[in-house]
Amino acid sequence: MDENQSSKKVSRRGFITKSTLAAFGSMLGAKMVFGESFPKDLNPVGFQNEGAVGIDGKHKDLIILNDKPINAETPAHLLDPKVTPADVHFVRNNGVVPQNIDAKKWTLTFEGESVKTTKSYTIAELKSKFKTYTYQLTVECGGNGRKEFNPPAKGNQWNVGAIACAQWTGVRLKDVLQDVGLKPDAVYIGYYGADTHLSGDPEKVVISRGVPIKKAMDDENLIAWAMNGEDIPVLNGHPLRLVIGGWPASTSGKWLNKIVVRNKEHDGPKMGGTSYRVPKYPVAPGQKVPDEDMKIIEAMPVKSLITYPKTGALIKGSNSFEVRGHAWAGDLSIKKVEVSIDFGATWQPSDLSTALNKNAWQHFTAKLNLPQEGYYEVWAKATDSNGKSQPMVIPGWNPKGYLNNACHRIAVKRV
Repeated sequence: MDENQSSKKVSRRGFITKSTLAAFGSMLGAKMVFGESFPKDLNPVGFQNEGAVGIDGKHKDLIILNDKPINAETPAHLLDPKVTPADVHFVRNNGVVPQNIDAKKWTLTFEGESVKTTKSYTIAELKSKFKTYTYQLTVECGGNGRKEFNPPAKGNQWNVGAIACAQWTGVRLKDVLQDVGLKPDAVYIGYYGADTHLSGDPEKVVISRGVPIKKAMDDENLIAWAMNGEDIPVLNGHPLRLVIGGWPASTSGKWLNKIVVRNKEHDGPKMGGTSYRVPKYPVAPGQKVPDEDMKIIEAMPVKSLITYPKTGALIKGSNSFEVRGHAWAGDLSIKKVEVSIDFGATWQPSDLSTALNKNAWQHFTAKLNLPQEGYYEVWAKATDSNGKSQPMVIPGWNPKGYLNNACHRIAVKRV
């Protein structure tokens, strides 16, 4: 086979045909510029429609994925502010939100095999006894992006909006742990909250997850009572919650009333099986994986989100426009964010800000030029401080559809 034949074979395998390209253009209502570079296994993002309904206490355009328990995600364009507003912060609940909350009487108890003594604190005591801190912290559901996995994975079908980076105020978890007193054998913490099980059984724990002691002692982890300078919204954990930035949001327990310090890996509900765990090795899509071959998700992977313009935007009167968004990488920082208008065939750098603090997202902006009228997709690709970049396609399949950090893409048309 000569070089030209080999090139044609790769082209047929990797990209869409001319007939499909023409059909896409008809459905999109515009020529698909750079369509010869579009991967054959994707659908144009311009086909995707976001439907929205209202939810009490939240922006009217949040998208409800489930109403029992209530779960709602944020359309990407609403996440454009550098600090996520409380009314657009996504909602991820596992049980029934507690009722008749009295913050003045709320207590947080520390106990477990590896504390020197059991201690309880009211919120007023936490405020008076310990120094208060405010950090901007990324909180992202481990299943953010689950909607894109094939075959479909079980769970809420999150698109890209189960992410937020608000400013949280509270006391450092490490300071309170040091006040309680840890035994030398402490290896893990686990939390408990006041939400109730969907079954209504008061004896059933909804969720109880945690982090290793090493992570728990990071400066930026908070026992928080405020978001953006106001009381935390009830749906997001008022009056008290953990905020463990950079790790799955399931480690940031809401309606917090107890923390246990363990001398072993915490074994509360949703710590085992396939819950917030992924295979230790690559598996085929749909493959059943034994529990012993699963590992707990820790730091979230490198990722970015385009927040402006809104997908579907029409670029009128000029071939130049600005694109902006955010990028984050678990416990690491972002080294660069690149953007593409030709389906990843070429990339250009963006301007990137520094993080306000560890575990806060970073903001990027770029000026793009569209060479002719037609349909385009803007793709964003972030690279972390260890040199690891987002994949252009969906990463390895796992049973619960966790850790999808494929490049985000939006649709725009130059008219």
